Amino acid sequence: MILDYVKIKNIKIEKTAALAPMASVADKSYRLMCKEFGAAYLVSEMISSKGLCYNDKKTARLCEIEPQERPYALQLFGEDPYFMGKAAYKLGEFSPDIIDINMGCPVPKIVGSGSGSALMRDPDLAALIAAETVKNSPCPVTVKIRAGWDKNSVNAPELAKRLEQAGVAAIAVHGRTRDQFYSGAADWDIIKQVKLAVSIPVFGNGDVTDGESCKKMYDYTGCDLVMLARGSYGRPWVFRNIKSYLETGKEPAEPDIEERMRIMLRHCEYLCRYKGEQQGMKEARKNVAWYVKGLPGSAKLRAKSGTLCTLDEAGELAGEIIESL
Repeated sequence: MILDYVKIKNIKIEKTAALAPMASVADKSYRLMCKEFGAAYLVSEMISSKGLCYNDKKTARLCEIEPQERPYALQLFGEDPYFMGKAAYKLGEFSPDIIDINMGCPVPKIVGSGSGSALMRDPDLAALIAAETVKNSPCPVTVKIRAGWDKNSVNAPELAKRLEQAGVAAIAVHGRTRDQFYSGAADWDIIKQVKLAVSIPVFGNGDVTDGESCKKMYDYTGCDLVMLARGSYGRPWVFRNIKSYLETGKEPAEPDIEERMRIMLRHCEYLCRYKGEQQGMKEARKNVAWYVKGLPGSAKLRAKSGTLCTLDEAGELAGEIIESL
């Protein structure tokens, strides 16, 4: 496969693999790790449209962009067209490459407010939100959706058409319904159907974990860009491997233990840099558990990762793992 690019209006993205947005996972540290290993495109954590409009400081921090994150989208969520439009305008001061609207998050707190995947139950409101966001956005607008709300209301192709008519520049599709959350197999047929239904670029998401599965998604669905989520847990190098596979048909070997631990510690360092050591190491615990998954004695290692409080302790754990293996 000869590597190509997908264009979202004037934004050019390498057609390898992008990091899908993941609530409470894909923070700045996680994104930067994936970018270092070749993630083609990144999306921010969810930004509350109302929080932004009411000048919430925590919300504003989520809008800050590092130069190395580009091409980069800031992702808005909300159920009110007025606030979504106003928030899109306010995001202009942060100069995002793209503004993405979340219409796929299945988390009860988000759905309960009428946002995220709840909008798939109200295509009229979803289209109105998209139109208002596009009208006020300083850059291209994309939307992330799911297959549908449940197996009895799989409406992604129809909704995608409405969103295209509203001026959206690309659609990302997670091939599961809201009811599935992250269980069961992703339905790649629905991604293919969305691709056939619209003329704008379509991103595919669901069950891609390596170069082979990434190429299969491209070939089967015809999508314009593949997005990777849980397949990157504790494996930011997966993006490098995917690019290699797409270019050569061969995927590099997984990093050895020393390299894996070095990458893990770099991730911890990023977390401490951006969140302070106390908070950063609390959040590092789940990431360390992912990095040690599959190693001999991984159950004990995951238990140890749950007690980490300092960067030095993470270094000691990495040293123990290297010495024992």
